[in-house]
Amino acid sequence: MFSLRAHRAIPLYFSCLTAFTSISAFADNTLFTAMDDPATAKKPFDGNIQAGYNAQSGNSQNSTLLANTTMTWFSSDAAYSLWGAANNTTSSNVRSSERYQASGRTRQNLTTRNYMFGQAGWLNDRFNGYDSRSTLTGGYGRQIFNGPLHDLRVEFGPGVRHDEYQDGGRTTRVLAYGAANYSYRLTDNTRFSEGISALANEETTINSETALNVSINNDFSLRLAYTVTYNSKPPASAPKNTDTTTSVTLVYGL
Repeated sequence: MFSLRAHRAIPLYFSCLTAFTSISAFADNTLFTAMDDPATAKKPFDGNIQAGYNAQSGNSQNSTLLANTTMTWFSSDAAYSLWGAANNTTSSNVRSSERYQASGRTRQNLTTRNYMFGQAGWLNDRFNGYDSRSTLTGGYGRQIFNGPLHDLRVEFGPGVRHDEYQDGGRTTRVLAYGAANYSYRLTDNTRFSEGISALANEETTINSETALNVSINNDFSLRLAYTVTYNSKPPASAPKNTDTTTSVTLVYGL
């Protein structure tokens, strides 16, 4: 049987292992940065499924489908999370965007305010020039606020990213990672959140998400989100620096 000290060391070992030995980011997704504090978790497992669909017919035919899911397991001082998302858009029966993401993440509390994290993920976004993008980061986080109204977390550390481009070629770069996540409870059933993350070397990628979650009942909520992705050196096949997405999704809590 493991000793109590060994049991506590396993999550930290897993965090370091994720941060320095595997390649899978939360892909480049703001929502998946800065996990909740396991010390304040109300249950050992928390998860949700989000889905949204829009269709238009007549003089023009358009459809958009987006879905994602997050699953998180908590212990007294550690948390482990898996995340995945898909987004597809069709215009006049021609696919105009297609994006898939999958990620894993760990958080290990050191004190009530300080923690270590590890994060690994994968992105496929061929309409923005990426056949595959694998990102691995790890480092130190600080829980600045953690109350019933405000929650603010910041974190930073080193990382590595491997890009495979839609028009051929690949690169592997060491990078610096930083992120911040803030949320504010407006009412008993409404919460505002703002997240931002940056991956920087000779090329800088910044992701931002502004969201509003409104609870409908104990199981369902409505989520409005606006995301911005900025790339200082985008692939030649997708030369625009900035992409934005506005979404309205129905969220089901697991």
